[in-house]
Amino acid sequence: MAATQPGEVAVDSAPRFPRRPRRISGRSIAILVFLTICAAFFCVPLYVIITTSFKTMEQIRQGAIFSLPAPFTLEPWVNAWDNACSGIRCDGLKVGFWNSIAILMPSLVLSIALSSVTGYALALWNVRWAGTFLFVLFICAFVPFQIIMIPLIILSSGLKVYGTIWGIAIVHAVLSMPFLTLVFRNYYKGIPQEIMSAAMMDSGSFWRIFWEIIIPMSGNILIVVLILQVTSIWNDFLLGLTFGGLGTQPMSVVLANVVITTTGEAAYNENMAAALETAIPPLLIYFVLGKFFVQGITSGAIKG
Repeated sequence: MAATQPGEVAVDSAPRFPRRPRRISGRSIAILVFLTICAAFFCVPLYVIITTSFKTMEQIRQGAIFSLPAPFTLEPWVNAWDNACSGIRCDGLKVGFWNSIAILMPSLVLSIALSSVTGYALALWNVRWAGTFLFVLFICAFVPFQIIMIPLIILSSGLKVYGTIWGIAIVHAVLSMPFLTLVFRNYYKGIPQEIMSAAMMDSGSFWRIFWEIIIPMSGNILIVVLILQVTSIWNDFLLGLTFGGLGTQPMSVVLANVVITTTGEAAYNENMAAALETAIPPLLIYFVLGKFFVQGITSGAIKG
C-alpha cells in the first residue's frame, strides 16, 4: 500500500460539520406565489383557448370550459382556415395569411434597409446640433398614428397605392423609420472608432465600409429588429384596417371580422382555432430568430 502523506492524515482527522439545510425564507415564498399567479394569468386562458379549439359545439354548450376535448376534432381548424366568413366573403383565414406574408416581406426589407443606412450615417455624423436632431427624431418615433392618419391617407391616395399591399407595407416602413433609426444609430455608435478610422485610411468609402464592416458586425441587432418588426407588422390591426382594401386586408383584420361575423350560432371553437392560427406563424418566426440570436451571442462570447 502507498504511504499516507501527512497532509492527507490532517484532512482525514479534521472535524466535520454537517451543512445545515437551507430554509426557504418568507421572501422566497412570496416571490414564488407571485410568479405562480402571473403564470396562471397567462396559462389558464391559453389552456381554455387551445382545448376549446378542439371541441365540438355540443361539448362547448355543456359549459365545462376546463374539460378536455371529448371527442377530439380538427374540424374547427379546417373550417377556420378554409370556410370562416369575413363579412360577405367565406374564404377563411388563408386569404388574410397570404396577405400578411405579402405585407410583411416588403415592410421588413424597406424599414430595415433604410433605417440601417440612416442609423449608420447618424453614427458618423458629428455636428453641433446633432443632439437636437436626435431628440426631435425621438419625439417623432412616438407620435400617435391617429394624428397623421389623414395626411397619410391623402398621400397614399395621391401615389395610387391606397388599398393595396404595397400601400400598407410603405406605411409600416415609414412609421417605423424614426424608432429603428435610433436603434441602429445607438448600436453603431458603440463600434470602436479605431475600426472606422483604419477603414477610412485604407481608402474605404461610405458604402464599402457599410457593406464590408458594418453589416457583418450587425447580426445580433438585425435579429432584434426583425423580432420587433415581425411583432409590430404581423399583429397590426389599425393600419391594415385603414389602408387595406377589399381582398388586401391582413390576417388580424380578417380574424376580427371572423369573430364578429355570425350566421346564427356563434362558433366558439372556430373562433379559438382562428386566433391560434393567427398566432402560430409569428411564434415560429420568433423561434427561428431566437435560435440564431442565441447562437450569435454564444459564438461572440467564445470568440471574445
